[in-house]
Amino acid sequence: MTRSDAELRRTLGVGDAVVIGLGSMIGAGIFAALGPAARAAGSGLLLGLAVAAVVAYCNATSSARLAALYPASGGTYVYGRERLGPFWGYLAGWSFVVGKTASCAAMALTVGAYVWPGQAHAVAVAAVVALTAVNYGGVQKSAWLTRAIVAVVLAVLASVVVVCLGSGESSAGRLDIGASGGVSGVLQAAGLLFFAFAGYARIATLGEEVRDPARTIPRAIPLALGIALAVYVCVAVAVLSVLGADALGRAGAPLTEAVRAAGVPGLVPVVRVGAALAALGSLLALILGVSRTTLAMARDRHLPGALSAVHPRFQVPHRAELAVGAVVTVLAATVDVRGAIGFSSFGVLAYYAVANASAWTLGSAPAVRVVPAVGLLGCVVLAFALPVVSVVVGAGVLVVGAVAYGVRRWAAAR
Repeated sequence: MTRSDAELRRTLGVGDAVVIGLGSMIGAGIFAALGPAARAAGSGLLLGLAVAAVVAYCNATSSARLAALYPASGGTYVYGRERLGPFWGYLAGWSFVVGKTASCAAMALTVGAYVWPGQAHAVAVAAVVALTAVNYGGVQKSAWLTRAIVAVVLAVLASVVVVCLGSGESSAGRLDIGASGGVSGVLQAAGLLFFAFAGYARIATLGEEVRDPARTIPRAIPLALGIALAVYVCVAVAVLSVLGADALGRAGAPLTEAVRAAGVPGLVPVVRVGAALAALGSLLALILGVSRTTLAMARDRHLPGALSAVHPRFQVPHRAELAVGAVVTVLAATVDVRGAIGFSSFGVLAYYAVANASAWTLGSAPAVRVVPAVGLLGCVVLAFALPVVSVVVGAGVLVVGAVAYGVRRWAAAR
């Protein structure tokens, strides 16, 4: 087997990796997740954001340590396999691929809803096809496009923050932190907001395409997470100061409602464009990450071996990318996936639970194990704090994956 068949090309530096992570995190979640989270937590929204950030930090730290040791495509699929055994790696990969494929469709439909609400499915399909083509041309092109999208979205979000905080409608009294939704509401909000934090996994799944991964990945993951957290806190505070928790919970498009309430309705179209671009950035990075995990699982024959091929010219897993793009296109054209956000959160939390369990095995010193222990506990608690339907569907999908693994092993033994 030649190098072009077996390995991907290492072209990404720290800046590229950070941007890809930001493109995943600062996506449609910041434009949409604040409303559902406020409905769940009420005045405890900022507490929910803090809980989500702590769990995300633990997950990011565990992922960074593991990625430095195992700089190969696949992320936690590889870590679980190497540290815990083949089944746990498979379960992590299954959770990631299934959950994030649903996320891809959700992001595509978000693009359609903002660009052309009457033809959301058609626009979603076009977005998936276009971004699959971009990824097919090479990961460096994807990094450049993501960099441009992130720059525009950050500019839009900065405008929202400045307009809201500078408005006469802004009031610090609306930031009163409580827990009107109760502890369960705060935890459910944290689980929903975690969906928007989870993009740093994309950096780890690209481990085989990063230059000097032992140095680059541990730097890129916390940098991307820290920047995203700062942005999320600023936006949440600005929007809350204008709308308050109750009005924010009722808002279908929280940021457009906030700038309208702040007395600057002319900024609404700009926010809509920013939301569409943010969803495009998330979709681009999602397709990138799912295809790399698909590649890793295909290499181990947990998925069809044909998906492990690497293009000799573009050095990308082209068959995996085309397969992921095809599945997401079908979903985007035929399914309403708004409810898939909760299911995706469940899958992502299961994925990171395996990552933290894997990081637990890296050392026996208490100082080494505190972070993965907190991360593992946080993932389990947030997963089961999600809406009941999301928990039932998510757990059912994991059981289906486990059964499929068992049947394949049984057939191989026969």
